[in-house]
Amino acid sequence: MTSDPADLTASDYLDGAREMTAADRPYLAHLLAEEAARRTTDPATAAGIRASFPDPMATREETD
Repeated sequence: MTSDPADLTASDYLDGAREMTAADRPYLAHLLAEEAARRTTDPATAAGIRASFPDPMATREETD
């Protein structure tokens, strides 16, 4: 593991997003996936990453 965040790759961020999903931390997974998408040069791949880790705040349903 690197100590400099600038050295992390999109793959590193995706690995972290998957770990956060497994740990039931959807918002952190979303943030890590957003960074992975930002570091991806292919727009279709970036869109796929974003679709795989949607913002849980935007998809959350309110209950009474």
